[in-house]
Amino acid sequence: MSDPAAQPARRARIAVSAGFAGQGFAYATVLTSLEGFKDRYGIDDGQVTLVVLGVCLMAAVGTVVADRVARTAGGSRVVLGAGLLTVATAVVVAAVAPVFAVLALGFAVYGIGLGMVDAGTNMQAVAIQREYGRSLLTGFYASWSVGGIAGAVFVAATVGRTPTDPVAVALLAGTLVAVLAAVGVLRAGWRVTIPVRADGVATPDEALAVPGSGGGKGVVPWGAVLLLGLGVVAFYVADTAISTWSTIYLGDVLLAAASFAPLGYAAYLTTTLASRLAGDPLVRRWGRVVVLRTGALVGAAGLVLVVLAPGPWAGLAGFAVAGAGLGVIAPLCFSAAGDLAPGHADAVVARLNVFNYVGAVLGGVLVGAIGSTSSLQYGFVVPIVLIVVVAVLAGRFGVTRRTGTPVTAGAGA
Repeated sequence: MSDPAAQPARRARIAVSAGFAGQGFAYATVLTSLEGFKDRYGIDDGQVTLVVLGVCLMAAVGTVVADRVARTAGGSRVVLGAGLLTVATAVVVAAVAPVFAVLALGFAVYGIGLGMVDAGTNMQAVAIQREYGRSLLTGFYASWSVGGIAGAVFVAATVGRTPTDPVAVALLAGTLVAVLAAVGVLRAGWRVTIPVRADGVATPDEALAVPGSGGGKGVVPWGAVLLLGLGVVAFYVADTAISTWSTIYLGDVLLAAASFAPLGYAAYLTTTLASRLAGDPLVRRWGRVVVLRTGALVGAAGLVLVVLAPGPWAGLAGFAVAGAGLGVIAPLCFSAAGDLAPGHADAVVARLNVFNYVGAVLGGVLVGAIGSTSSLQYGFVVPIVLIVVVAVLAGRFGVTRRTGTPVTAGAGA
């Protein structure tokens, strides 16, 4: 990538990395402020669970919007830029909401933006990885982790130390970061050339075809997509459980101080970052299956430590160990998706991204529901089971060998 023709790809890689980081920062400021929202509006864990469910449902809508926008001349670059601006707008609403009903509306808009950004970042990342011709996805996700760490630490630093509402201060900072990332993506994001009709609508994508009675076969191997979807669901069950409930778990269950509780999420994101920085070289050296299985086993071990933790520091250590393993699962699933239907990666990614919110509902809502009826300690058992299933089935997720020869998901190791 040293010739002048490679400059657009290099600039796009930087811009999309900034998009991942901006999303991570805004997301972390929102989720680590949930305890503050409980205090501000006098709500309980059950109402927080309903808000998380609403965000997940609206995010699925955002993914559908992303799929449609990606088929226009603007492509996934506009999907990501518009999604970041939607997130910024929603976070402003949440920051200044005078009553809980307005907050719920802000979170609904946030969900749409979240779905667009999640799909847009993966669409852009897969396209850039294809242009470079080597594994880059875990590196992009590392940028998300950097943003998330900064957001979580920012919230921890502002709790009890600002003259105004600390939740509003944190969220408005997230808005600024999201807007700056959106500007960078819209200016330098990867421009994918797709066939577009005179009316501005992309030509029909045969990747969306479902085999019919006439024996025709769609481009997308749906069995492989469903298998990758299992990995995405398992990761997001664990990730959403940690991102949504770690602060509350450390504070309410393990009785950590208010300034300590957000550090559980920060510790998780720190080790997630480390695993993602190492992920691409490890995949090139050992292959996707080995990295995926090892990550799943380490992640499950960390969650077991969380469940058994006798106090805040042990809980913090458990979240850190979990991040060290879980961080590679989602990017490797989306990386594999980019190989399933060359030329139609956006369509595959959009559909795989829906599994994100299936996992988010289970992780944020099911874990919260269990916590509301018994204890969050038992809620964290749910992601342990699913992550172990991924470890068992890792051999069917396919591998990209050092030679660069892709073997599609669903193939043996």
